[in-house]
Amino acid sequence: MADLAPNSSSGKVSELNRRIIITLIMLAVFRIGVFIPTPGIDAEALAGFFKASSGTLLDFATMFTGGALERFSVFSLGIMPYISASIILQLLAMVVPSLEKLSKEGESGKKTITQYTRYLTVVLSIIQGFMISTGLESMHGSAGEPIVLHAGWSFRLMTVVTLTSGTCFLMWLGEQITERGIGNGISLIIFVGIIANMPAAVYNTFSLVRAGEMSFLFVLVLIAVMIAVVAFIVYMETAQRRIPIQYPKRVVGRKVVGGQSQHLPLKINSSGVIPPIFASSIIIFPATVANFINIPIMKSIAQSFNPGGLLYNIVYVFLIIFFTYFYTAVQFNPKDVAENLKKYGGFVPGIRPGANTAEYLDTVLGRLTLWGALYLAAVCVLPSLLVAEFNAPFYFGGTALLIVVGVAMDTAQQMESHLLARSYDGLLKKGKIKGSR
Repeated sequence: MADLAPNSSSGKVSELNRRIIITLIMLAVFRIGVFIPTPGIDAEALAGFFKASSGTLLDFATMFTGGALERFSVFSLGIMPYISASIILQLLAMVVPSLEKLSKEGESGKKTITQYTRYLTVVLSIIQGFMISTGLESMHGSAGEPIVLHAGWSFRLMTVVTLTSGTCFLMWLGEQITERGIGNGISLIIFVGIIANMPAAVYNTFSLVRAGEMSFLFVLVLIAVMIAVVAFIVYMETAQRRIPIQYPKRVVGRKVVGGQSQHLPLKINSSGVIPPIFASSIIIFPATVANFINIPIMKSIAQSFNPGGLLYNIVYVFLIIFFTYFYTAVQFNPKDVAENLKKYGGFVPGIRPGANTAEYLDTVLGRLTLWGALYLAAVCVLPSLLVAEFNAPFYFGGTALLIVVGVAMDTAQQMESHLLARSYDGLLKKGKIKGSR
């Protein structure tokens, strides 16, 4: 046991150190890019426009882009076009036979679908960038000054190229973090964007308290709600239903093998933080464009989707529930699990192997997913209603807390997996078998 102690520290695991350093460097590059402005914009006029739009869905979009949209930087579109492209292709894979076939071809099919996702990301970025650049030309700051310094096709083309390039670069950063760093790169980019603005949100909140615009009692209630929500998220993310699995005894030569009792863990929330991210991207994508287009009907659509509103909450809850079931179905296939159990002689006590086991697992998973979907919807909507009611920053809402806690837990688990693998490697290397040369 003493030999394993040095390997239990991440500081002495060179592979994990390298991955952590790469991840931090990539995320630092993202944060630097947030402050690089898109050419042709009057920054002060744009700041006035966002100040006048406070409390709308633009605040939500700004939170997901880490403040890039508010500054209209090269990363203004954020990673949302890539997420939207992933959603579209995953949905199409369910109805288009060729895509469904690709999704079942293993690593080669996955690479092809990833390439399609990249192409679709570029298309969505071009469309969204063009609509935003066109809308900005008709927008004005709080004093009536134009936001765009020199309107025209040169500005539109330059903005489309800049924003599309920024999204493509973020997409590449996320893939590099996932492949060479630690954790899910796309989720970590959103995670860093949220926590980077939390100190400013805390400072602004206490400034409101000092100015008498917000009571100190409400801040205490807000902190208590945040702690309760975080504790609830941790509990639900680690909760699972354990399905007992029995393997029969077999005689191999002169030895009796098998006969073990194991369990199949089914999490209440198998989809993690993906459903809220997907749901947010679906809502933010059209609403952000609508806010930048100076047409009355588009403005009314954008206002109807203000966070805390009835329509926004109904659509948000529906999308969260839908994507929870959808992503769980993508991640876990009861038929494949039942076939693998039957292949290796495993069975659920009291359930026939094969189709009956698949049906049983599907029923259990369906019930768990329902509770997981309701949990995600409650965490994302209920605290946000409190935040919207008392005009607190979005960073204290349930969606932000869920993403921050969920991504942090996932990254910590991956780090633990690297440490555990390193410990086993060290044990195998240092162990000596008598009689071997």
